[in-house]
Amino acid sequence: MGRILFVSLAVLIVATAGVYAIFARDLAGARDRLVGRSKTVETSFGTLEYAVMGEGEPMLIVHGAGGGFDQGIDMTGALAGRGYRLIAPSRFGYLGSTLPGNLTTAMQADAYAQLLDRLGIDKVVVVGISAGAWSSMQFAIRHPERCRALVLLVPADYLPAGTSVHGGAVVRAIFNSDFGAWAGLKLMPIMPGEMTSMMLGTDTAVVRAAEPSEKARVQQILDHLLPVSPRLGGMQFDIKTAATHEPYPIEKIACPVLTISAEDDRFGTASRAKHIAAGVPDGRAIIFPTGGHALVGHHDDALREVTAFLRTVQERRPPG
Repeated sequence: MGRILFVSLAVLIVATAGVYAIFARDLAGARDRLVGRSKTVETSFGTLEYAVMGEGEPMLIVHGAGGGFDQGIDMTGALAGRGYRLIAPSRFGYLGSTLPGNLTTAMQADAYAQLLDRLGIDKVVVVGISAGAWSSMQFAIRHPERCRALVLLVPADYLPAGTSVHGGAVVRAIFNSDFGAWAGLKLMPIMPGEMTSMMLGTDTAVVRAAEPSEKARVQQILDHLLPVSPRLGGMQFDIKTAATHEPYPIEKIACPVLTISAEDDRFGTASRAKHIAAGVPDGRAIIFPTGGHALVGHHDDALREVTAFLRTVQERRPPG
């Protein structure tokens, strides 16, 4: 019996060491992926990290929960080849951006304005993704003269009746550490339905039916959640913001607004997209029938709709 116990313990130790070695390798690769891709500026609220991609009309890209400048670029990078200069900050508490103790979405919006000042940019198109919608709307409300148009992809806003925040304790546990997030990602092949729903707000059948390029994009979204540890502060702020249900005076958003979501988004953003578009003076909502929170199968369609929308905004500008 003692020999069996000893052998079992030895096997367990070796297996644990092997798992940790794989985790350490993947985490190092995730950290290396971020090196040298961003810069920082000092604002009155703290350090703000940002990346720039492309040339042309400036576009402020505001990432969602679990993101950073990298997620913003991943989600909208194709627009850099369509005549836009993408400016993608890491929201406060994410990656290289500090976390002020009394952070609000209004402060984050004002920090965007200071970033644009440093870059010598007067007006921008703002694209807010998921939880990035809160500070994007605040920017349009607080700095209307600087917001040429507002695009909200699967927007998280205050919660209208009938919607709720998804994820719960399981997702919080997964995203409480680098190892927890890594282990959660490794469970995806074992528990595809549950994990895809919790982490991407998307039905696993939609992912399974997607084209290979879309499956690769979904996997990239998941892989690029790592490293989680430098994103925890921002994620905790996003959870707090979602629970606060702060109403915004969206009727004050004077610029044209486009909202995009999918009817089957498990995070309920379709109703939010409709609510926002209906509540602003110049709004339009595009709701795809399927795709979930990651817009699986409709990501390229969404970017084409954004390009077409901005073309109409350009055509409506007065001469000069």
